[in-house]
Amino acid sequence: MAESKPKAAGATELTDEQQTSSHISVHRLYTPADLEGWDYDRDLNYPGEFPYTRGVQATMYRGRLWTMRQYAGMGDAEESNRRYKYLLSNGTTGLSVAFDLPTQIGMDSDSPMALGEVGKVGVAIDSIEDMMRLFDGINLEKISTSMTINATASILLALYIVTARRTGRDVRKLSGTIQNDVLKEYIARGTYIYPPAQAMRIITDIFSYANDNVPEWNTISISGYHMREAGSTAVQEVAFTLSNGMTYVQAAIDAGLDVDKFAPRLSFFFNAHSNFLEEVAKFRAARRMWARIMHDHFGAKNPKSWMLRFHTQTAGSTLTAQQPENNIVRTALQAMAAVLGGTQSLHTNSFDEALALPTEQSAGIALRTQQVIAHESGAAQAIDPLAGSYYVESLTNQIEAGAREYLGKIDAMGGTLKAIERGFIQQEIQNAAYEYQRAVDHKEAIVVGVNAFALEEEKAVPLQRIDESLERKQVERVRAFRAQRDQAKWQAALKAVEDTARGSGNLMPVIVEAVEAHATVGEISDAMRRVYGEYQETVVI
Repeated sequence: MAESKPKAAGATELTDEQQTSSHISVHRLYTPADLEGWDYDRDLNYPGEFPYTRGVQATMYRGRLWTMRQYAGMGDAEESNRRYKYLLSNGTTGLSVAFDLPTQIGMDSDSPMALGEVGKVGVAIDSIEDMMRLFDGINLEKISTSMTINATASILLALYIVTARRTGRDVRKLSGTIQNDVLKEYIARGTYIYPPAQAMRIITDIFSYANDNVPEWNTISISGYHMREAGSTAVQEVAFTLSNGMTYVQAAIDAGLDVDKFAPRLSFFFNAHSNFLEEVAKFRAARRMWARIMHDHFGAKNPKSWMLRFHTQTAGSTLTAQQPENNIVRTALQAMAAVLGGTQSLHTNSFDEALALPTEQSAGIALRTQQVIAHESGAAQAIDPLAGSYYVESLTNQIEAGAREYLGKIDAMGGTLKAIERGFIQQEIQNAAYEYQRAVDHKEAIVVGVNAFALEEEKAVPLQRIDESLERKQVERVRAFRAQRDQAKWQAALKAVEDTARGSGNLMPVIVEAVEAHATVGEISDAMRRVYGEYQETVVI
């Protein structure tokens, strides 16, 4: 009788019950039979050709590498400006701004509600003075800037435009992105201000204004990232992100905009998790689905309207406070999945982010991770190198099928807004998050260093600390800023914002004028609050 080999510690037995993170069954072996009935010519094609399964550009990274856009922002404008210059000097090719919570929800730093939050999870921006300091010494015509901002996106875009004007830059040459995706705030994140209908009006006003005035700007980054951080599966991330995208497109069409004028400037934002091949397949499926949605459902005729261009960030929710150096490996794995999935830009998380804002050293390692993948791995040499893999193509098809099933359910409810009002999308994400946590608790899902391979003693790592005096200085700064402005001009500008909100004109021109008149983020937000009120979340029991 042959002696059985001992099983390695922590190893799991391969059975037919293996599943991806989206509960897609994984076979022991994949063969051509797993692609039976699949139309290669219809679904695959060449890169740069409809339906773009293999990539939106014909040359992809052989023509140009993805934008290495490291997300950063902390404390005040000077502190963040120093970090941006450090990243730029070390090879980052695009900026990505993190704003503090008061800025995100339209409160100035001296608001009582802002106490203790100023500069904590991002940079505090109250005024044009702050924005000028944030980008001091940075040529806004030469660098692409992404701003993770939603409810106050119109105001931050206006601040960016005015900053460019005051530094002698051509606004029409500005490139970058505002996230501007409020639907996912109602679903998963919570930094909303206004009710959905009014928030959608602001978004479509931005579409129209940018199309005429900032033509190279991406007016929205439709985000699955935060839904994934809240616990969604890969299939849910695709479905709910594309459903939100369809809602924005329809809202813009209903507002009288030409789909082929605004759709080419839509962009997307996805998460990259650790189930490597499922993530690669997810990006390919999303790209193919969006092409068909825009072509078949909305009748777009411009090929650029069919293209799903997306930014990727590695998964913050997978970072562990235990053995934080392991996060370097997780981030590298996730970044490689994004690259092999065809991302247009990428942020790699720093290994210490489960503990604090990243230090300069950890941010440098995160950037170097992208550079090693780009220049040493060979991943950028071939376009869509995993195409034709029985497993990857099968996963791509199954993710698309699962996402389409969700889209059908949402459509039957009357669309995304109705599904959000009913709590359907939120509940689906909560259920997925619960199932995953249960799997971790029962060691059905292994998290290295947490529920397996743990250490009795953890080594301390240096942490980034925010100077507590920065909040006081920022409060003093915004109060001094208000005292120096032309009060009559300021009052007239805010009245114009409020009057336009009550009427039907485009809000962006009057918001830009309010910024020029030295109105603050909180004041402009309050002018619209007086008209629109604030959204109160419906508790679904």
